Amino acid sequence: MTQERTPASLTQLDMPSHPNAAQGRQPSAEEHYQRTLVRIGQIQSHLSNSPRGQRLKGKTCVITGVGSLHGIGRASAFLFAHEGATHLYLLDFSPENLPELKSAIENSYPDVKVTTIQADAANETAIAAVCERALQDEGRLDVFFANAGFASNKALPDLTAEAFMESMRINALSCFLAVRYGSDAMMKTDSSRGKDISGGSIILTASVAGLRSGAGTIDYSASKAAVNSIAKTSVYQLQKTDVRVNTICPGLIETNMTKDMFDSARQRGRESKIGQLNPMGRFGVAQEIAHMALFLASDESSYVNGQNIAVDGGLSSSHPVVPGRWA
Repeated sequence: MTQERTPASLTQLDMPSHPNAAQGRQPSAEEHYQRTLVRIGQIQSHLSNSPRGQRLKGKTCVITGVGSLHGIGRASAFLFAHEGATHLYLLDFSPENLPELKSAIENSYPDVKVTTIQADAANETAIAAVCERALQDEGRLDVFFANAGFASNKALPDLTAEAFMESMRINALSCFLAVRYGSDAMMKTDSSRGKDISGGSIILTASVAGLRSGAGTIDYSASKAAVNSIAKTSVYQLQKTDVRVNTICPGLIETNMTKDMFDSARQRGRESKIGQLNPMGRFGVAQEIAHMALFLASDESSYVNGQNIAVDGGLSSSHPVVPGRWA
């Protein structure tokens, strides 16, 4: 089998059918790709085709990393508003798209309060301040989705100690701060504002690169492994508080972070090959991660705690195999 090398090592040429594949005619690569585009269009149009929900009714939420126009944070902000969140505090390092995001959510969901903040998610003062502001404004903090992150592209010979630590700062320290200050705010009660008992949900964006190798650079993968460990470790520091901490581990998702890889594949006419290493044979979109964040933010996940949940089309379900053979 011939395989092309890509920055994320997540695209693949045509492969023979797996011996355990369903019998019958398999769709051609082009048929599968067209079906993928239809399915993704349905996913991305979910909000415009679905009635308002109440899964986050009464909840005050913080989301970091909301600035990308095609990112997970932005998709989550709209979905949280659609599901009835009371107040969204939306934070990003870049101020460029924050005014438009605020106005777009408020225009679509006038009952949802939106506060945008330009700040570094790895800045302790900023994270402590947004948690305190939620308590002052709403008397409660219910959800903290620490989504801000950075993906590097340096191979081992070109990776400096400074660059390694910067990845750790942006990706791992930001999540630690969300757990440290978010949990403290979530344990505070205010009966006058409808919060009689401690509790809340902290959601951290990790990656399949933090589960095992093969999906990112050394520094990126190490930082995301740290995020996964923070979730598993912190829940035992938060015993009996009803503050839950979980990570989402996205696979190959089309966002600004993966733009270069998608652009390269499209320029070479190989877009239909993107994501073929996973059993679903396709890439994902930000809305699919946002729906997992919504589940973890809602009371529906009240017994889900300390978990690293892969949302990757099944990519991480297997050890490496030679397609068409068992060994």
